[in-house]
Amino acid sequence: MRLNDLAKGSSVFLGVIVAGYVSTVYVDQRLAPPPKAASESKDPPTPTNSQPPADGGSACIGEGGSWKNWPWPNVPMGSPKCK
Repeated sequence: MRLNDLAKGSSVFLGVIVAGYVSTVYVDQRLAPPPKAASESKDPPTPTNSQPPADGGSACIGEGGSWKNWPWPNVPMGSPKCK
């Protein structure tokens, strides 16, 4: 191997490393969600595509154990019965 070949290979290797780093920084800035504050991290995440309850009431257990006013697929334990 000559010195010329070593220089070409090293420059290509270095170029790939630099391109990977730059693209990672670019993707992190453009696509990553903004960091949350410490006080916000204690709150449970809320889905962005959920609809608010139609009648404005809170989540409750209706007749027969069915859930009312709860748009998420998971349900909280021990919710109150509907009035």
